[in-house]
Amino acid sequence: MTFKGIKKILVIKLRHIGDVILTIPVFRALRENFPDAHISALVNSGTEDVLTGNSIMDEIIVFDRNIKKKKPFQRYLLELSFLQNIRAKCFNMVVDLTSGDRAAIISFVSKAKYRLAYDPGKKGFWGKRHFYTHLSKKSGDVHMVLSNLGVVRQFGIDTDNLFLDFFIPEDARIFIKKIFFENGINKEDRIIHLHPTARWLFKCWKDEYIAEVIKWAGDKKVKVIITSSSNEGERDKVRRVLSLVSSKNVLNLSGKTTIKELAAVSEASDLFFGVDTAPMHIAAAVGTPVIALFGSGEKNWRPWGEGHKVISKETGDRDRMSREEYIRRNLELIRPAEVIEEIEDLLFKKIDHEGIKERKL
Repeated sequence: MTFKGIKKILVIKLRHIGDVILTIPVFRALRENFPDAHISALVNSGTEDVLTGNSIMDEIIVFDRNIKKKKPFQRYLLELSFLQNIRAKCFNMVVDLTSGDRAAIISFVSKAKYRLAYDPGKKGFWGKRHFYTHLSKKSGDVHMVLSNLGVVRQFGIDTDNLFLDFFIPEDARIFIKKIFFENGINKEDRIIHLHPTARWLFKCWKDEYIAEVIKWAGDKKVKVIITSSSNEGERDKVRRVLSLVSSKNVLNLSGKTTIKELAAVSEASDLFFGVDTAPMHIAAAVGTPVIALFGSGEKNWRPWGEGHKVISKETGDRDRMSREEYIRRNLELIRPAEVIEEIEDLLFKKIDHEGIKERKL
């Protein structure tokens, strides 16, 4: 299919950090097919650092999620002003990767000649599908990288390069190197980046199980860098875990890093270990081998790329359980010994013999 006069493109992904990073091949496909176009990304506030510094796109537009907390009339004015600013940018093409009602309205209001999205069917408000000019068919039960790309791929906009590149500024690397130096961590040390938390705490592994892995690492003289977001629930989980172990081999950076600095921690580590969450995707994107625990959704959300390991005990038998109960139960089926075996295999055997990880420390 031929798209004519494409000078300005808007890609909408109003979701969370992990969702945004998995859209990068879409931007690359658009850049390869429309090399002279100005490409903008529209993302939620708090997720923009996933894309900053990436040369594939020209502009990042941030939607302030705090608008939703304003009083009704003030919110209406702010929403209207935002839509007016989008329309004033005169986009020729809009690619909606969000599939939400807000993204549909933004697409329509933009008045772009070409408005691409997955067919919403009967989801959302009545007539939503008519807000678009080009509707793709859902590409089955596939990884989210391929699902995102499927929106444009069905109309001939494609790329062979599905790499998830993540830009880390040098000041973030220097910051982490300084912290490592101050804590006696050097190039000779084996380093595990441990991120045991998630936005939804039901996706986390048991404190006692995480502590067993840390104890094993200490016995093996492996340094552990533990991180989490600044959310108090996540930081509290880290505190509970650390209360169960000696902290001699652990550097606690919980709540102390930006997204870029967290990526620099992964880049400087030999291995990332954690659950299904955004830092898992970031670690994979910066080339660090990942061992990830999944209670559900492995096929769609596993770390993208080669050299990673997913440990999952999903049974498929929910027996009237809620999603939260189902995921928690499946994670509890994973035992520390299984995880330790995978970490030991990757951290000592494969790195020694295959050289799969070159750290930047």
